[in-house]
Amino acid sequence: MESKVSEGGLNVTLTIRLLMHGKEVGSIIGKKGETVKKMREESGARINISEGNCPERIVTITGPTDAIFKAFAMIAYKFEEDIINSMSNSTATSKPPVTLRLVVPASQCGSLIGKGGSKIKEIRESTGAQVQVAGDMLPNSTERAVTISGTPDAIIQCVKQICVVMLESPPKGATIPYRPKPASTPVIFAGGQAYTIQGQYAIPHPDFCGSRALCEKYVHSMTGVVRQANVTGSLNMNYF
Repeated sequence: MESKVSEGGLNVTLTIRLLMHGKEVGSIIGKKGETVKKMREESGARINISEGNCPERIVTITGPTDAIFKAFAMIAYKFEEDIINSMSNSTATSKPPVTLRLVVPASQCGSLIGKGGSKIKEIRESTGAQVQVAGDMLPNSTERAVTISGTPDAIIQCVKQICVVMLESPPKGATIPYRPKPASTPVIFAGGQAYTIQGQYAIPHPDFCGSRALCEKYVHSMTGVVRQANVTGSLNMNYF
């Protein structure tokens, strides 16, 4: 989370990062990008979604405080709408809470938690939202996930209070941002050539064309499923 305060401290510009699963990202993008376009126009905030074929994506929201909070409200209410729609086809009687995950520099998490957990307890009690700060940093970064759950109104109030804490306690030192990794792709061998699986098709792997030794080195460095194909075209599935 980055911040910039203008002279006099009257106009505050914030940058807040959210961590979302693919389904959540699809919900806020909407059909042909219509939902996220509407959110940008009505809130006045810049909303950017990280690229890549990753199970998780980073959603970055930037703008004045009013725009940020309006964007958060629109996202929270959209997720609540998704929950209500999903319950129409289920037997569940109680509505689960809306959940958002902020990505916060680890150096600011101490201020958010407070001495003996006093600050985070105060935020929980005053907003009615559940707030949890991850104990470990996200992989290859100096950031932690802060999970907020509750009603949309509770989440909005909670985000406002978290922003105040973050502005009062700027991050210390350089922050290494979390970047979600792409999902691993299954690899097959056929006639000494490596292929990656994309949908129903096998695409030649550009880094290992024509070299079985490189193919094998690559596969042994991976975890998951390796598909060993023989030259006749039949697939023998090998798991390790």
